[in-house]
Amino acid sequence: MSERECESADESDAPDERAATAEKLVELAKRRGYFFQSSGAYGGVGGFYTFGPQGAALKGNVEDAWRDRFAVAEGNMEIDAPTIMPEPVFEASGHLEGFDDMLVECPDCGESHRADHVVEDETEYEDAESLPIPEVEEIIAEYELVCPNCGAGLAGQAVEDFNLMFETNIGPGDADPGYLRPETAQGIFVEFPRLKEYARNQLPFGVTQIGRAYRNEISPRRSIVRTREFTQAELEYFVDPEVDEPDLTAVADVEVRLYPASEQQAEDGAEIETTIGDAVAEGIIGDPWVAYFLGIARPWYESIGVDMDRFRYRQHLSGERAHYASDCWDAESEIDGNWIEIAGFAHRGDYDLSKHADHSGDRFTVFRQYDEPITVERAAVDPDMSYLGPEFGGDAQTVVQKLEDLAARDRSAFEGDAVEITLEGETHEIPVERTGFSVDEQTEAGEHVLPHVVEPSFGVDRTVYTVLHHAYREDEVDGEERTHLALEPEVAPTFVGVFPLQSDEELEERAREIVADLRAAGLSVTYDDSGNIGRRYRRQDEVGTPFCVTVDYESLDDDAATVRERDTTAQKRIPIADLAATLSALRAGDAAFDDLE
Repeated sequence: MSERECESADESDAPDERAATAEKLVELAKRRGYFFQSSGAYGGVGGFYTFGPQGAALKGNVEDAWRDRFAVAEGNMEIDAPTIMPEPVFEASGHLEGFDDMLVECPDCGESHRADHVVEDETEYEDAESLPIPEVEEIIAEYELVCPNCGAGLAGQAVEDFNLMFETNIGPGDADPGYLRPETAQGIFVEFPRLKEYARNQLPFGVTQIGRAYRNEISPRRSIVRTREFTQAELEYFVDPEVDEPDLTAVADVEVRLYPASEQQAEDGAEIETTIGDAVAEGIIGDPWVAYFLGIARPWYESIGVDMDRFRYRQHLSGERAHYASDCWDAESEIDGNWIEIAGFAHRGDYDLSKHADHSGDRFTVFRQYDEPITVERAAVDPDMSYLGPEFGGDAQTVVQKLEDLAARDRSAFEGDAVEITLEGETHEIPVERTGFSVDEQTEAGEHVLPHVVEPSFGVDRTVYTVLHHAYREDEVDGEERTHLALEPEVAPTFVGVFPLQSDEELEERAREIVADLRAAGLSVTYDDSGNIGRRYRRQDEVGTPFCVTVDYESLDDDAATVRERDTTAQKRIPIADLAATLSALRAGDAAFDDLE
């Protein structure tokens, strides 16, 4: 080649100098086609972003990597549920009543803000979301906090709950109300009665889903970190709470950085460097299922390019943990000196399935077969409806249900002449002889179990943002400043760029033949013959392409091409016939560039 770069970048300058800032990254993302605000021709709209050609490819690669690890490798099934669901689903799940953020409105400009964010941005409070509204109002007044938009004082302004659900109608006319799902999980939970059949009614089993979710955020911010439409990758893992335990052997030695609730609340609290096995043994991670998924997620994050020096697991404080979760940890990444949540790992108990069972009337249990049939005593009632009907009218069936529940819970209540029940706050006595109470022996082959749910939930957009931020580099090559993305080959949107050295018909033809061969081998390839070779290298460096192949005049004689590695800019001559196999091995991790001859 007549034009070459130095064999490696100046080691004193930047692979170690991570100079990314939000502003630099957003500018690069827009210029190079990673992501940008949607509907720009109409002025844009807050909280909605379009992933460009590079960003869509990177996002797709991250999703594929997640699917390989959490669905395929774990033997879990995958579904694709609708993004719009009827109102009863969200009545059962509790989203209609409790899916709220705190809103405060500026009295001058009318801009709405998340009150907890205003507090966290301007005070030492780090977890204002978990505080009650009256306390948030007091903090705003005490610190004399102002509107981030116009600077007007917010003291004295009411802080109110704002439901984040997007409402729509299903069908014309007097349509049924529906909502855009705020999480992909409900699409899995409501289909459990059918999904358990696909799992042959055998616990434990997992169901994954990658898809869009929608939250009408009060104040979207930080580009794709907080948006109104985003992608989640979720796994709902269903377990028998009395029988199933994870095998922690495979993850026991995984090293993790933990920030437990106890350390967050301590005056001199700090993060803890430990292993999954030790964290469980010492009770730092209380739930072994949560520990298992923390253990498999950590190396996965590292494999896609998350900097482990800027990654931790933080336990939820009691005030921020969902009431149904027995334990919850967030995966967090450091961005511009701040920690952002990129995934949550929660043990949700039987909350979701029990709620949908109660509201739908369908069966959300799994039958657990005993090793041998057993004989048990069961209390039952067979009420005299000729008595209950006239006595309670339309409430008779409610009374029957209360009697059945009482018999199952406390058979001693039927030992007297009458049994008491409460109906709409009023106590009623029913003669025991009218209840048809009895205790019978039954032979049972098993029992119906309501599974518990363990949920690792990943924010794909935030993960993509983290990968880009952690990959951003500035260094110097041949006396020129260079910006590049040190993306892992597994997730890089384009794996290899192919160039003819100069504008020459023979070189261009040979280069295009190489492009065809590499694409046939399943590699993502771009062809570029515009500008000098240095500019073409810089373009590919900036979008994170790991390797470039250049065809020069020597290639016409020796049937070899120059392969350049992005991070070090080192170059090696490789026979053209071997390019597809060599580059495929590099992408799969079966070969290292330094070891190539």
